[in-house]
Amino acid sequence: MSKRNDYIGWDDYFMGLALLSAKRSKDPSSQVGACIVDSRTNRILSVGYNGFPRYCSDDEYPWSREGESMDTKYFYVVHAELNAILNSRGANLEGSRIYTTLFPCNECAKAIIQSGIKEIVYLSDKYEDTDIVKASKRMLTSAGVSFTKFETDIDLLTLNFK
Repeated sequence: MSKRNDYIGWDDYFMGLALLSAKRSKDPSSQVGACIVDSRTNRILSVGYNGFPRYCSDDEYPWSREGESMDTKYFYVVHAELNAILNSRGANLEGSRIYTTLFPCNECAKAIIQSGIKEIVYLSDKYEDTDIVKASKRMLTSAGVSFTKFETDIDLLTLNFK
């Protein structure tokens, strides 16, 4: 008997973990996930998704996108990329790769650069025309962090719990 040939590749696996992590987000409008991987060994270093900080109840803080600034989610939500960096609990991220379902904002780009991550693989860049993403790309480029749009031949992966 020989090995099966229909297994998924590393990039599909890690982006799949980022997508699965996004399913943990309780944000009604944007579910984002991230997975950080050691570039040499393909070992998973951390995962994260967008949500409120620990001990901040998602029943007490706002999920709104519009309104007075203190009544929107933007002051409170931790983005998936930053959550993954923080969840690594001080692991050495130097030279690592991050898979994210949405291109990182300028604030997450700063954290990515400072943590030593050297490569970003992203699924969507739906805010590419915003100043936030333009600033992000400018900083990432200056810091030598590469970013690549995720490409795959797979349309659907199914998890079966039965």
